[in-house]
Amino acid sequence: MHPIPLPADERVGLLRDWLAGLRTPYGLVPETLSVASSDASFRRYFRVDASPSLGHSLIVMDAPPPQEDCSPFVHAAREFGLSGITVPRVIEADLDRGLLLLEDFGTVTYASELNAATAPALYGDALKALVTLQQHTRADAFPAYDRARLLSELELFPQWYVARHLNARLSEQEEQDLQGVFNLLIAAARAQPQVAVHRDFHCRNLMVLPGSRNPGVLDFQDAVLGPITYDLVSLLRDAYLRWDEEQVLDWAIRYWERARKAGLPVASDFAEFYRDFEWMGLQRHLKVLGIFARLYHRDGKDRYLADLPRVMQYVREAASRYLAMTPLIRLLDRLEGRSPQVGHTF
Repeated sequence: MHPIPLPADERVGLLRDWLAGLRTPYGLVPETLSVASSDASFRRYFRVDASPSLGHSLIVMDAPPPQEDCSPFVHAAREFGLSGITVPRVIEADLDRGLLLLEDFGTVTYASELNAATAPALYGDALKALVTLQQHTRADAFPAYDRARLLSELELFPQWYVARHLNARLSEQEEQDLQGVFNLLIAAARAQPQVAVHRDFHCRNLMVLPGSRNPGVLDFQDAVLGPITYDLVSLLRDAYLRWDEEQVLDWAIRYWERARKAGLPVASDFAEFYRDFEWMGLQRHLKVLGIFARLYHRDGKDRYLADLPRVMQYVREAASRYLAMTPLIRLLDRLEGRSPQVGHTF
């Protein structure tokens, strides 16, 4: 792969000047600045050579104000680090200018390494880290994943996926039915035990690290206090890759058993826990459909369009198992021009 050229913008010049001032204490070589990655927000990540004592390279986060705020990242890094999971150390921070110098976890993501042979060990480490994070929840550490936040996320589905991406309009009855589904999903989420939630605990935000440090956890700045199944859904029903349902069920059981042994307040009946997991997945995936559509139509990022069918499949499969979700299936059938399908598990 050819290296991505550095953008020619004012922020890159600002980065170079900032790094030049940090050259001596960290052995930085600002001339080696290169693109590491970007994400779905305005944040960008660069890599710069550094002292061997710091791992030979460091990551520079560029989070331009006023679009981004580094403070939640720094706060969550401290909280997550105290829990015992592996997050990058914040080495220097200029919050006013939106610049962070971070420990470099390398380039090997879970997404790049997962296959049938590696998955048991990698997911085992991820599930262990998730339980560790949840065990060390401080009730006042993060904002609540409250009704208003959950609803605003769900509203992305009719606003961006239905209206903008499908160019469709809902009837008054469909709008009422959809709000009824939203109310059920929000009530179920709020009734779950509330713990520290990463919110994007998936294959692109987990880095493969050696030994007991695995996984390295990234992109946690949106952490909240929320439903205990949320991060498990992010991990096992990943928007970017899919596993057979039998495998997902196996990993969910392994998490549930580990969480119970750790004293976490998961439901004592696995069937009840799995229903919470599935309904949490519906909330998350309806939100993701809206976000991916918005990234394309508003932000011009088309690489997420290829993931829409996978996410919609998650929605359809979960919703079809519950009688209460019939209005959602009926709406999706109408939007996609399908004949109504019958068959509920619960």
